[in-house]
Amino acid sequence: MTDNHTLERALAAAASGEPEHQLPDVTEAAAAAGLLDVAYATLDTPVGTILLAGTERGLVRIAYIDGRDEEDSTLADLAARISPRVLVAPRKLDEPRRELDEYFAGRRRQFELALDWQLTHGFGRRVLQATAKIPFGSVATYKLVATEAGSPRGFRAAGNALGANPLPIIVPCHRVIHADGGLGGYTGGLERKRVLLAVEGRGLG
Repeated sequence: MTDNHTLERALAAAASGEPEHQLPDVTEAAAAAGLLDVAYATLDTPVGTILLAGTERGLVRIAYIDGRDEEDSTLADLAARISPRVLVAPRKLDEPRRELDEYFAGRRRQFELALDWQLTHGFGRRVLQATAKIPFGSVATYKLVATEAGSPRGFRAAGNALGANPLPIIVPCHRVIHADGGLGGYTGGLERKRVLLAVEGRGLG
């Protein structure tokens, strides 16, 4: 039996970036002992490497990872904002990784994942929940999602909320553009936004 002290050391090793193959196989034991609050894994995609993190409620974070520093920063943010009990656990993220693979392969138009919205609040959450309803292959304007979120004049605040989207791709902020057809901004960079729109048959910008 794995004791809590061993599990805590494994969690600390994961948080410090110790490679996965050097960690004990303690994910299930940690979960059973109440010591795994955030599971994470990485996935290589056509828009680069992404980090996925989930809680018992659902997928809570997707982050573009362009280097080890960004990965470490994302994990530190999760530890600070949700729980320090963060552990690399790819099997816990099997379903979102599978659905994302299908999306990029052109075999999925809609995600069927439970989402944990705890990293969003207030108007920003309403903007993102309105954004989540934009269908595959469609686009909406910043003003429209602001209106759907309850503030027609709040399109600039809506842009800020979209820029802070903790669940890009799944919550498709890449589908929000300027009223004149311009791409607007994107937290992962405009080239990623173009790629995601192209995956959905929208060749903008």
